[in-house]
Amino acid sequence: MTKLNYLMALAAVLLIASCSNEVKQEKFDGEVVISGSLKNVPEEGILLLSKYMDNSIETVDTLAVGESGAYEYTLSIEEPAFYELDLYGEKQVRLALFSEDAKVDYDFAAEESLAISGSADSEQIAKVDELAEQYQEEINQLNSDYYEALSAKDEETVKNIQQKALDLESSHANKVKEVINSMDGSFAALAAIGMLNPRNDFNYIDSLVTELDKKYPETKMIVGLKQELEEMRALSIGQPAPEIALPNPDGDLVKLSDFKGKYVMVDFWAAWCKPCREENPNVVRLYNEYKDQGFEVLGVSLDRSKDAWVKAIADDNLTWAQVSDLKYFNSEAAATYKINAIPATYLIGPEGDIIAKDLRGASLENKLKEIFE
Repeated sequence: MTKLNYLMALAAVLLIASCSNEVKQEKFDGEVVISGSLKNVPEEGILLLSKYMDNSIETVDTLAVGESGAYEYTLSIEEPAFYELDLYGEKQVRLALFSEDAKVDYDFAAEESLAISGSADSEQIAKVDELAEQYQEEINQLNSDYYEALSAKDEETVKNIQQKALDLESSHANKVKEVINSMDGSFAALAAIGMLNPRNDFNYIDSLVTELDKKYPETKMIVGLKQELEEMRALSIGQPAPEIALPNPDGDLVKLSDFKGKYVMVDFWAAWCKPCREENPNVVRLYNEYKDQGFEVLGVSLDRSKDAWVKAIADDNLTWAQVSDLKYFNSEAAATYKINAIPATYLIGPEGDIIAKDLRGASLENKLKEIFE
């Protein structure tokens, strides 16, 4: 699991700081005190402190709780890091610890009683938790509606729900950025990176990581993220689109650069991919509407069978250029564009630069209207 994917998982239960003109260097003495008071403590269980590592969460220690419910623990710490305080298996609290002590109070008889104070970074994570929980509830409802429509073979509702999911992802990303921009440089913002799609928000994430690196130099989490972002940079919006040179069904070599001067959507699909086939009528409609204004599509198939590929082209009335090396996800183009799921699209501008990614349904239609109307 990569660091970005791991942080995505972390953010689902748990954010990057806003770009501040003033960069202040944090100082710490190597120790953080975690303390608090617990009420109505369960008869069984423990107070457990764990630390989030690169790809796992590891136990640090159990914390002793007095008869009054009070506890205090001194933690040695070398750099900013994320921790979890497990309250007797009934409540998990995310903590972002660095230069400030943290106080966590909780009444087991009152779910809303959780209070985090002292550590401003840890207080910020509460905002992220709330946003993540809200998003998860909405996703769960969409999933429930989706499988219900699927069971009823209601294809129209299925398509509507798929579009709602895309819209929800977009609106959620905007909410995440609003929270990020309110965090005033807290490293706790690192937990929110995973709530953004790096394919769509690369430049935003990249600039935030750069700012955090200035404030928290040589922090392992940030160093790792910088390395992963560097690997993604070649496919970020604004970068030149890598060349694609593959044969069409007749065996003739077709290149992406052949279409320079036009807006080209590189559409990674396959005959066996149901969501791809369901999206094809929408692409056909939009292609016919805008092809005379300079819109082209280059279909890149991840099929294995030429017969299935050619049949799907004919069945779906795909009249634009199609290429494939019939190597499934081992396709040269799929490797170049880091495609690990389809459908996937890249929109390339007239100068050959990437201007958008993963446009489907209404999002594709809206982008083409923005360009051509």
